[in-house]
Amino acid sequence: MAAAPEVTGDDARGTPGEVLRAFLKLGLTSFGGPIAHLGYFRDELVVRRKWIDEAGYADIVALCQFLPGPASSKVGFALGLLRGGPLGALAAWSAFTLPSAILLVVFAYAATAFSGPVGSGLLHGLKVVAVAVVAQAVWDMARTLAPDRERAGIALAAVLIVVFAAGAVGQVAAIVVGGLAGLLFCRNGPAAGANHLSFRVSRRVGVFCLAAFFLLLFLLPVAAAASSSQGLSLVDAFYRAGSLVFGGGHVVLPMLQAEVVNPGWITDDAFLAGYGAAQAVPGPLFTFAAYLGAVMGPAPNGILGAMICLVAIFAPGFLLLVGTLPFWDRFRRRPLAQAAMRGTNAAVVGILGAALYSPVWTSAILRPHDFALSLTGFILLTVWKAPPWIVVVVMAAGGIGLAFI
Repeated sequence: MAAAPEVTGDDARGTPGEVLRAFLKLGLTSFGGPIAHLGYFRDELVVRRKWIDEAGYADIVALCQFLPGPASSKVGFALGLLRGGPLGALAAWSAFTLPSAILLVVFAYAATAFSGPVGSGLLHGLKVVAVAVVAQAVWDMARTLAPDRERAGIALAAVLIVVFAAGAVGQVAAIVVGGLAGLLFCRNGPAAGANHLSFRVSRRVGVFCLAAFFLLLFLLPVAAAASSSQGLSLVDAFYRAGSLVFGGGHVVLPMLQAEVVNPGWITDDAFLAGYGAAQAVPGPLFTFAAYLGAVMGPAPNGILGAMICLVAIFAPGFLLLVGTLPFWDRFRRRPLAQAAMRGTNAAVVGILGAALYSPVWTSAILRPHDFALSLTGFILLTVWKAPPWIVVVVMAAGGIGLAFI
């Protein structure tokens, strides 16, 4: 039998500049959400540039989907680390993230200038497109992550937990229950592959990053409450959102809604309008945090608020990724770990399904015309396979048209 392929940082070294150029291209052209991003990465970096082989890429994707946070951004960060070391990882994140973050901050400033039926119709159209996009995400994720009775039951249980225990507590409880249920009911499934994944990350660095992740997660709420600092409260809220959201992308919606709308930092209308705008830009959906930081009511907001929220929401996922890299290869082969992953992924479907109703549906679908417009967007996405940015343009134009009816 041939030896298992080994992927190491020594086998494929490049420069941070090379990484920056490759990921800037991806950051400007990667529309379609995290699953589409993984396809773009594979085509550009595995097939065309040959930075890593198929087996190594699949292993990185498996790790990043297991950890909380933005899956595609963590994959990009890991590939940058593999190719260009720590500076390569920073270059990959910056080039892939900043284009969409800048566009959303520009939208945040421009949105405040909208008035009259055109402005209100545009913002409402962006809220309606969020219904279509989240509905497509629920549909696609349910087919892949909850395809059998056991995982469908876990997804339903997650919906019930989130409905009866609103806010971040309910979402975390749903994930925990999903993992435990997976241990009991989801032990049958394909085993992990045999390929070996090795990065130049020492166990000491891994332990340090894991310790930093947990210290920040538990100490930030204490520090924010003790100091009454709005800046620390922002860091705490967005760090917690990035720490506790499994699945990334659209799944961050309910967590962020609980963190920023419930305290009154931002209105539901502004929240959903920004989420709709996030569908029209390339790059990771977690850059929605930059928009929220910019339009936040209490200071710090604007450019400073956008920077704080953007760094805070991405930091926990990257700390966990670097902390896990030295230990992942052995852990992922354990059958119980794989069973817990299946249960957790099914719970994510339920959490997103609950978010589809509230706040997305209840805030956007106010009359039959809105329902018809959102259904049009859903059909464009699922049947016609239209690019999300085109759907956003159509829905925004439809919202303006409905404002005059």
